[in-house]
Amino acid sequence: MRTICVAVLALFTALSMLAKPFEHGIIPEPAEVVKSGEGTFRLQRGTPITVSDNSVAFEARYLADYTDRYLGIPLSTAQTSAKQAVTLVNANNGGTPGGYRLTVDAGDGVRIEGNDATGVFYGVQTLIQLLPTRAGVVPLLPEVSINDYPRFGYRGMHLDVARHFFPVEFIKKYIDYMAMHKLNYFHWHLTDDQAWRIELKCYPELTQRGSEREGEIFGLYPGKYQELPYGGYYTQEQIKDVVQYAAERHITVIPEIDIPGHCMAVLATFPQFSTTPDETKKCALTWGIFNKFNNVLAPTPEVFEFLTKVFSEVCELFPGQYIHTGGDECAKKWWQESDLTQKFMRKHGIEDEKALQSYFVHHVQKVVEGKGKTLVGWDEVLQGGISEDCVIMNWRQPKHGREAARTGHKTISSCSGWSYFNIKESRRDPVIGAGGQRGLPMEKVYKFQIVPDSLTNEEQKLIIGAQGCLWSEYIPTTWKAEYFVFPRMSALAENVWTPEEKKDWENFARKVERQTERYDLWGARYSDAFFRTNDISRYR
Repeated sequence: MRTICVAVLALFTALSMLAKPFEHGIIPEPAEVVKSGEGTFRLQRGTPITVSDNSVAFEARYLADYTDRYLGIPLSTAQTSAKQAVTLVNANNGGTPGGYRLTVDAGDGVRIEGNDATGVFYGVQTLIQLLPTRAGVVPLLPEVSINDYPRFGYRGMHLDVARHFFPVEFIKKYIDYMAMHKLNYFHWHLTDDQAWRIELKCYPELTQRGSEREGEIFGLYPGKYQELPYGGYYTQEQIKDVVQYAAERHITVIPEIDIPGHCMAVLATFPQFSTTPDETKKCALTWGIFNKFNNVLAPTPEVFEFLTKVFSEVCELFPGQYIHTGGDECAKKWWQESDLTQKFMRKHGIEDEKALQSYFVHHVQKVVEGKGKTLVGWDEVLQGGISEDCVIMNWRQPKHGREAARTGHKTISSCSGWSYFNIKESRRDPVIGAGGQRGLPMEKVYKFQIVPDSLTNEEQKLIIGAQGCLWSEYIPTTWKAEYFVFPRMSALAENVWTPEEKKDWENFARKVERQTERYDLWGARYSDAFFRTNDISRYR
């Protein structure tokens, strides 16, 4: 009897140890983390990385580059049969895309098995977060078993390069930051009133004339205006390079060409495309929505030919499934005041200016779908009616996202009050940002309810994910871009990746302190507002 009791006690102790969670600091929080033993595996110079096949060869090089660059520990990517290694396996098993299993064993080393190559890449990102956050510290990896997969298929970050231009080197760094957070869609806002940033062979004038503006605002709008020529654009070769760089990191680039409003850069190049073609046009010198300056396209055959050629070429440049057409903040007064536009509306039976906006969007949608792709638009495209095949990006109040789902549209949540990182993290932060006296604290980003309870089960399935946005009116430099996205990108990442039942703000807040050590390691700037405005000790 005593022998049985001892055996049962030993079994109970072993099972308790296997089920025991431990504080790991991984962001986003994995679906399941179990401490599987008390030993450690030492990662050291020359530790081999072996791969199941060439589909994950990049992942091996990526890991080796990371440990060498940031920790000074070069790993070997030469194939070997050594027992103690980092083993990367693409199971290609048809499981949840991006899902993976990671195990650390003191005797065997590390094994990452992904449902696909993307899952292997995400497993590598998790492994990186088990490593030290500074060079010189010996990497002793705890024995652990992790089973993980993404909550949403769409996990995005946006960057506006129209108001302020960022070099290709920073675009790649931004993509790296996304990859480290397991985000998979880069929304590249390439055109707006202030500039046209994408080279197109069909209309080279767009970058020759539309990529520069005459001046710059300093300070919070209306601020102080100064004449200061400002410009820049991306060549097609640069765009292809960025697209390839992102694809290697399992990120899809979504280009945004904003129409039929926000088109002052287009009209500065082609004034004949305006409802007031005789007026002098130039790229916008200020921010905001323009009722004073005409920024809408006229419904003419020349304009629709322009849109056909532009979006056809954009589809060729970007191999991803989604093309973004904007469709937001279109000032209807210019159509209302245009005799030509009113005549066009009567001829085509267009009821009002909202329906005219949809007419433009429908035209672009036909072009995009003809190329085998899917159109995405800001939630205003719902106003005049749009086909269910158009994906809606909800940037205004959540009610517009609910409306999109209830009308059968796939929907991406990007509500400004919770997802616009150009809003200061703390309203007391002296650094200039959007939002006036409002602030967007990290906790609000983390706790945003992406899927509304008020939707039916079928409608909830149409919420395909969420993204953060960085509009650059007040973000003229790369350091400020980093300052405004971190640490809130980490909060977004956990919100879109981690199963709802596994999310825990208190636990996340504890992990953020270690996460900032990683920012330091990467050389990334970040806001300390969370630490200044919270008693961080209560989360420890």
